[in-house]
Amino acid sequence: MTKKVLMVLTNHDKLNDGTPTGLWLEEAAAPYKIFERNNIAVDFASVKGGAIPLDPNSVANNETKTYADVVKKLGDSLKLRDVVFENYDGVFIPGGHGTMYDLPNDPDLQNILAFYKEDNRAIGAVCHGPSAFVNAKLKDGSYLIDGVKLTGFTNAEESAMNLVENVPFALQSELEQQGGRFVVGDNFTSHVVTDHKFVTGQNPQSSEAVAEAFVKVL
Repeated sequence: MTKKVLMVLTNHDKLNDGTPTGLWLEEAAAPYKIFERNNIAVDFASVKGGAIPLDPNSVANNETKTYADVVKKLGDSLKLRDVVFENYDGVFIPGGHGTMYDLPNDPDLQNILAFYKEDNRAIGAVCHGPSAFVNAKLKDGSYLIDGVKLTGFTNAEESAMNLVENVPFALQSELEQQGGRFVVGDNFTSHVVTDHKFVTGQNPQSSEAVAEAFVKVL
């Protein structure tokens, strides 16, 4: 039977100061291609549904041509609330700074993440995608990531981008405060952490490696 993955994306398109942001295209497109090659079906979903904003910096080098088929699909995502999430084998959350605004604290996404963890299904995320884990809790009230080894865009990387003051929170710090056992790799080099059914990648450079690791877990 074909495996199915729900890819959850951001609808948010501005940083604190109004600078355009959104999804980092490669973090969705590269994994999508890897899933496709492994005969894994993918549906795109977002909090509001509809078109997904792309971070302009992520499409500066003709990436929209390279990933034209994926960009087309990103024009119309499912609304998260309407998704029958029980029908998927795993959830995968790409990054882009937009995720820090609309994915934390979304009740539908938190419900999905809690269900997947409690049902021992695959949960994957890359770069800022793990911001979806912030404040997500299980039925017993414990944090989703308490005791889980993971990674994501680090405080050092955010600082190197001069964006610390321009985002709602420090991702690494939030995940650590909620019990995540955050593993830091070198800045802007591929780094993936797998802990049982949790698979996370640190940055855009980790997009392909985290997808390959996620396929193995699936």
